[in-house]
Amino acid sequence: LLRPGDRVDVIAAEGTVPGGDARVVARGARVTKVPEPVADAGDSGALVVLSVPRATAARLAGASATGRLAVTLW
Repeated sequence: LLRPGDRVDVIAAEGTVPGGDARVVARGARVTKVPEPVADAGDSGALVVLSVPRATAARLAGASATGRLAVTLW
């Protein structure tokens, strides 16, 4: 569904329990690449390459270490 040039918000979901906390960690990030899925990746999600400022990249990296990330298309 995503293509290069799209704008997305990135949401981090903390924990896996229903009703867990979620927060927006990037707003209006530009999609630069959506690589083809890797065979036998299972339920690991998808890779999306985003163009964001350095501080936002640090927030994204930190959020991905402790929870799952999801994108919402503008």
